[in-house]
Amino acid sequence: MSARTAGKAPAKPKARNAPRGIVSSSHLVSARSVELSEFEFGLIVAWNAFSRWAMRCMAAAGCPDLTITDVLVLHHINHRARNKKLADICFVLNYEDTHVVGYSLKKLVALGLARGDRQGKEVFYSPTPEGEAAVAKYREVRERCLVDNLDTARNTDIGEVAKLLRTMSGLYDQAARAATSL
Repeated sequence: MSARTAGKAPAKPKARNAPRGIVSSSHLVSARSVELSEFEFGLIVAWNAFSRWAMRCMAAAGCPDLTITDVLVLHHINHRARNKKLADICFVLNYEDTHVVGYSLKKLVALGLARGDRQGKEVFYSPTPEGEAAVAKYREVRERCLVDNLDTARNTDIGEVAKLLRTMSGLYDQAARAATSL
């Protein structure tokens, strides 16, 4: 025994697959994928930060009273200048509850940011000129506050992260279907 170790308790061996990062639910950590719990915590924190950002960016663009769902729906009805049905909006944005999106659409129509045009039994939604202007202003604020601060040289893997998120959303959807049948 050396002078350094005399009187000290032996070091505890590291637990195999112990969490290495920050996890939101250490009780769920799986020995088969510690990283999944870290990923899930990252999703939680990122979603909340993104939601706060999108609502504040839209407020800076002149629409202060929109929820994150309202912001996402407004962006989507502006996407590709095509009119969209409620079911299609829900499908693309991965909203299960059509009532939540329906409420946002009614709110956007009432605020003059969107319009609904009935075609047969369906209502198709599109932005009004005011809605298009709000999204254009959002883009300006986004450029100034977010994109200008993004170090593209150090963040070259954003496209790969986007692919991973799409893959993981598919896995989570499949797991949700499996859990429903238990």
